[in-house]
Amino acid sequence: MEISHVLYFAAVSAMLTLAPGPDILFVITQSVSQGKKAGIATALGLCSGVTVHTLAAAFGISAILYQSTVAFQALKYAGACYLLYLAWQAFKEKDAPLLPVEAITEYKLGALYRRGILMNVLNPKVSLFFLAFLPQFVTPGAGNNALQMIVLGFVFMIQAIIIFSVVALLSGSVGQKILHNATISKYVNLAKAIIFSLIGIQLALSEK
Repeated sequence: MEISHVLYFAAVSAMLTLAPGPDILFVITQSVSQGKKAGIATALGLCSGVTVHTLAAAFGISAILYQSTVAFQALKYAGACYLLYLAWQAFKEKDAPLLPVEAITEYKLGALYRRGILMNVLNPKVSLFFLAFLPQFVTPGAGNNALQMIVLGFVFMIQAIIIFSVVALLSGSVGQKILHNATISKYVNLAKAIIFSLIGIQLALSEK
């Protein structure tokens, strides 16, 4: 693949990453409520999930998922249930004050990283997106198609990490300013619950 081709792919990927969607909303809510580090840990988890979808698309697993209604539905409902679980957790925390940044331990960062991976991997719509998106940028006759898709997936992951990290830093800065306001704290946690609920319901009701 030519470098100009890869750069064009990266530019298109960046526009898609910046578009309003579940992942960027997840990063924003975690950053506002728990700080910059929490947002970045979440972003790294979400982007790590990209590797799973890239490999699944490159080796035909996503195509099998698309063709199997049972597998698609099972993964879809698993993802929706996980999001609704996160919504319930956030709702229970609505009256709790936002934790100071210093309280976000390595253990909690690790939990947020794993949460990001699960949220991404359990969304079959992401698998289908990569299945449809990556082949459009594969250059015929330029080498192994699966290898090209893996390279493109890696490029997508890198640009997503950069963009989500910047979003986390900006959102975390906003969160620091409202961290000690109990009223705003309550609404932030409630907003998290609503956002997770809406994303979960949207996923459950979505079609292929």
